[in-house]
Amino acid sequence: MRLATIDLGTNTVHLLVGETDGAHAWRPIHREQQVTRLGEGLWPAGALREQPMARTAAAVAAFVDRARALGASAIRIVATSAMRDAANGHDFARALEARTGVPVDIVSGEDEARLTVRGVLDALRSPGGTLMLFDIGGGSTEYTLARDGRVVASVSLRLGVVPLTERFPFPQAVDATRYAAMETEIRAQLDRELPPALGATSIDHLVGTAGTVTALAALDLGLAAYDPDRVQGHRLTRAAIEAQRRRLSAMTVDERATLPCLERGRADLVVPGIAIVVATMARFGVEGLIVSDAALREGMMADALDRLAR
Repeated sequence: MRLATIDLGTNTVHLLVGETDGAHAWRPIHREQQVTRLGEGLWPAGALREQPMARTAAAVAAFVDRARALGASAIRIVATSAMRDAANGHDFARALEARTGVPVDIVSGEDEARLTVRGVLDALRSPGGTLMLFDIGGGSTEYTLARDGRVVASVSLRLGVVPLTERFPFPQAVDATRYAAMETEIRAQLDRELPPALGATSIDHLVGTAGTVTALAALDLGLAAYDPDRVQGHRLTRAAIEAQRRRLSAMTVDERATLPCLERGRADLVVPGIAIVVATMARFGVEGLIVSDAALREGMMADALDRLAR
């Protein structure tokens, strides 16, 4: 039996097709992603714009067709920050369902965190102790505390790389003063908005997922082409992250886009993303983090299998 999950994010749409024998185990058959920047211009306007919606609708329709061609008997689409924040998010969800025949589930930040941590913990085989997972998205960042494999608390912050990039664009080499102002703002938001159950907790592991962190891992590994198996579980030190920050900051956005594993749709986002990573590490007082390629789409797959087993 084959199932498909589509993670409809603020910046990127992800497709995962998996095969299962009916038990809880599954294996990936096909992975694909496309940067559509659905959240482009959302925060000043409060609504999704026509061109980003058109790009995203085309990508989602193509992924649904691909999933069906690969034999998926069930498809689940989950939408996150951009669609839950937009005044016309539910209208767009209904338009996507009419076009594809698949309902679109706009999940809360808490449900997004729950599904993501499920995918990450399954892939990392639940490292023991106290773990803090952070998931940097286009429009939000989720922080989830897990202890011995069980979720204790989570929060979704309006801290995303798309609005940060729109406010702090770095098309040329990065200006150190403007970068410092951005990172200071992020640190202040974490101090202000992380609840005590998360912000005041001593942790054994910091785990990062999503595009910024996985791109940093690929760059640190020197990959010529993205390899999820090598990225999964890679350990990034503060020194390695700082080395990549200096390297990328010396480049224009066009030069960043020529790097392997850093496509054009992420080249302008990566520096603000690094600022979130650095601020997060400072907030939790750690010198390194574990990278997870697995994320929301894998958690959606595990959740789908749970539903089938009921």
